[in-house]
Amino acid sequence: MDLSIFAGAFEQGLLWSIMVLGVYVTFRVLDYADLTVDGSFALGAAVAARLVFEGYDPWLGTIVALAAGAVAGVITGILHTQFKIAPLLSGILSMIALYSVNLRVMGKANISLLRMETIISRLTGLGVPGEWAVLVIGLASASIVILLLWLFLNTEIGFAMRATGDNQQMIRSLGVNTNVMKMAGLGISNALVAFSGALVAQYQNFADVGMGIGTIVVGLASIIIGEVLFGNKTMVRTLIAVVLGSIVYRMVIAIVLQLGLPPTDLRLFTALIVALALASPVLKDKLQGLIASGRSGQSA
Repeated sequence: MDLSIFAGAFEQGLLWSIMVLGVYVTFRVLDYADLTVDGSFALGAAVAARLVFEGYDPWLGTIVALAAGAVAGVITGILHTQFKIAPLLSGILSMIALYSVNLRVMGKANISLLRMETIISRLTGLGVPGEWAVLVIGLASASIVILLLWLFLNTEIGFAMRATGDNQQMIRSLGVNTNVMKMAGLGISNALVAFSGALVAQYQNFADVGMGIGTIVVGLASIIIGEVLFGNKTMVRTLIAVVLGSIVYRMVIAIVLQLGLPPTDLRLFTALIVALALASPVLKDKLQGLIASGRSGQSA
């Protein structure tokens, strides 16, 4: 197999890992199934691509994309906390609305960034070799996000947000406004997802209105793979494991594609990975039970 394929998978894993960290905030910290990410990932790509296409600074486009994602997350939070819409449904409503918003932002279904100045070309302009530019951006972005998330989740507000996901009644009895915690968590989560979308769009030199479809499944698969393979005993270890899970996921996808899996079956394969990972504790218990019963039968 060509090593350049794995190098590309590693780079993609780093860029997508920021999205996975965003999904981690809602899925693990808030215990909230948020489907907004399918729309906010494409929103980040759409906003960044449109601004880059119009000649604005690519760093400005990336920051505006991050802010747009935060707004999308807060709107989902308002739908849930202020209008009492179920978490799953509020996410679906935001996701559907964002499809039209993304089309409005881009003005068409996709935008090509070929020969446009992106943050990657900016970095190569500073003297970083082209083959290292994506790796540098991916590593730097993932490291900064891990550090900021770790610092935030260990603040008083961060502990209140974690407690909101663990036991809402308990933390509410201590005077914490759980609605604010949910809106803040959803804002942070979707800001990271949109930031990742902006980076991916500039990496692949185009943004498409459908590029966010299945983002939530990829995020969940990466989180579960990371936790199973690398552990989650401490917060910082979990955050690093989530990033590594994203890289492993991309590597697995690259391998199965090299082995001849049709790209059209990729979503099915991803769903199977998630199902297998979620069922792994039950399968492990059943396997241990079978081994134990076999040993007791032999001794009898």
